[in-house]
This record gives sequence, structure tokens and C-alpha cells, in this order.
Amino acid sequence: MSTFEQIMLMLLVVDSIALVVLVLIQQGKGADVGAAFGSGGSNTVFGSAGSASFLTKLTVWLAIGFFIIAFGLAYAAKERASGLQDLGVPEALVPGFPSEELTPEPDNVDSEIPDV
Repeated sequence: MSTFEQIMLMLLVVDSIALVVLVLIQQGKGADVGAAFGSGGSNTVFGSAGSASFLTKLTVWLAIGFFIIAFGLAYAAKERASGLQDLGVPEALVPGFPSEELTPEPDNVDSEIPDV
């Protein structure tokens, strides 16, 4: 695994953990009902609009980053697999490719089939 792939994998793990934590922090849509009775008055840490817009925008950007990093890792894996094939590595040894023929054919077998 190259250094680029390791960095992308670490970024993906950090992004996914941040995304999970951010989603768990957010209030549900039904939590606004409690604010009508006076229990939601302390939600002014992120400004007068509350934390909903800030956390929602941050969630969207983290999700976009997650998908971009995941697609980048998939592309890097595809290029690495095609590079192995260009070097002459058999498909049976390349991870991710189906291995239909694991045993090589013997050299003494005639390739022509006689007509009957």
C-alpha cells in the first residue's frame, strides 16, 4: 500500500468518526417542540440561529468529503490492480479478480481437437 493510500485511508477513518459524532450530537426534528415550553433556551452557543444550520452545513461537508475520499481510494485500488496486470502478474494473484483457473494447463496437451 502506498503512502498516498495510507494517508487517504487515515483521512477516511477520521472523517467517518467525525461524521458519526456530529450526527449523534444533533437534535432531532421533534426536539423543537420542547423549545416552545422553555427547555430550549440554551441553544445559543453557535449564534442566534442556533446550532442547526452550522451543524447541518458541517455534516454536509463531512459527507461530501467522505464520498470524495472513498472514490479516491477506489480509483487508487483500481489503478494498482491494473498496474499489477501490466507487469505480468497473473490474475489469480491479484486481489479482487475472480480466479477461474487456478491450475495451469499441462504443456503436453494438444491444442487441436480432432474432427469426428
